[in-house]
Amino acid sequence: MNSQIIGKTIQKCRKERHLSQEVLSGLADIDRSHLSKIELGIRSPTVSVLYKLACAMGMSGSQLLAAAEEMETKK
Repeated sequence: MNSQIIGKTIQKCRKERHLSQEVLSGLADIDRSHLSKIELGIRSPTVSVLYKLACAMGMSGSQLLAAAEEMETKK
């Protein structure tokens, strides 16, 4: 799975929850610019960051990865 798919999935999940990058990055305790680069596919999130983002959106890490897999198969 590539970083662009993961980034788009995070962005989609964030928007479905009506969260701004600022709010989500604050909840996940990461820098907003780092989140932006992840969503754009410029950076790949570490497992730790992926887990923090998932938890901040009320999801498990496995749910977030499953959503990314689903998005990848729809490509």
